[in-house]
Amino acid sequence: MKLATLKLDPKQRRDGELVVVSRDLRQAVSASDIADTLQQAIERWDAVSPLLEKRYDELNSGRAVGAFVLDMPSLHSPLPRSYHWADGSAYLNHVKLVRQARGAELPESLWNDPLMYQGGGDAFLGPYDDIEAVSEEHGIDFEGEIAVITDDVPMAVTPEQAAGHIKLIMLVNDVSLRGLIPGELAKGFGFFQAKPASSFSPVCVTPDELGDAWQDGKLHLPLTVHLNGEKFGEPEAGPDMIFGFPALVAHAARTRHLGAGAIVGSGTVSNPDPDGGPGRPIADGGVGYSCLAEVRMVEKILHDEIKTPFMRFGDRVRIEMFDREGQSIFGAIDQQVVKYPSP
Repeated sequence: MKLATLKLDPKQRRDGELVVVSRDLRQAVSASDIADTLQQAIERWDAVSPLLEKRYDELNSGRAVGAFVLDMPSLHSPLPRSYHWADGSAYLNHVKLVRQARGAELPESLWNDPLMYQGGGDAFLGPYDDIEAVSEEHGIDFEGEIAVITDDVPMAVTPEQAAGHIKLIMLVNDVSLRGLIPGELAKGFGFFQAKPASSFSPVCVTPDELGDAWQDGKLHLPLTVHLNGEKFGEPEAGPDMIFGFPALVAHAARTRHLGAGAIVGSGTVSNPDPDGGPGRPIADGGVGYSCLAEVRMVEKILHDEIKTPFMRFGDRVRIEMFDREGQSIFGAIDQQVVKYPSP
């Protein structure tokens, strides 16, 4: 099943309207008579998901009343805001490279205990919304990731138990301001200003929609990233994910309950070279990258010179995932960086 949130006037209904989306992403139909919003649906998932599945079947078979042609830019992130947004860092190749960028070693504990930070969930960007930035000097970067949405998760669940609480899957652009990260981390209290609003794919899907690409709590497909129209990366999301989503959800719930609608992210999808190298650009026969920080660090390691700039005003990033038949699964995150006009 595929679900999305139609944008409405934010002054009246900032959480939008829940719609069911066809498998080919071409059509949608309102589900507001079942649940007004995705948040309401996830809070009553056991009761409403069979009704949503029925409507999904009707839509795909051409029997849905009120179906309309889907315009992707009319969609918000599936959850326009969330009570809880926690982002892990399950791809240790990425962790290793970005830590090298600030002269930090990779602790051995990270192989057994995942990194995670709590981001701002009060106002996500839509997948086609501009990324507003105050200054290019902040080091504007994108991060292509995968995330899951849970129902109510009890505190101290095991990974095996956590797997049953994963209800929906989507893509993420976890925008980062790299120039602000070192100063914030040096204070010893984590990210805040360096992590502005994230955006999510137009559509979220149930695990069964992914078939055998969803195994062991991981999504085994490449994540495609384009920067200014050029393919920047196509790393595989499955094999180098050290912690699957059940482990990440269990980690987030170790000492607290997670409310329905909690979002847990994977961290930036990243692959090393088969020979153990840090990863090569697409142009050099590698799978490329899901963020700019990685290619910059690889340039530093291999050539002792950073050539790739962070994003500038006017730059555009597109993040998407395709199934094995070439069909877009979640729709695309397609965003341009713009200068924020100070109030």
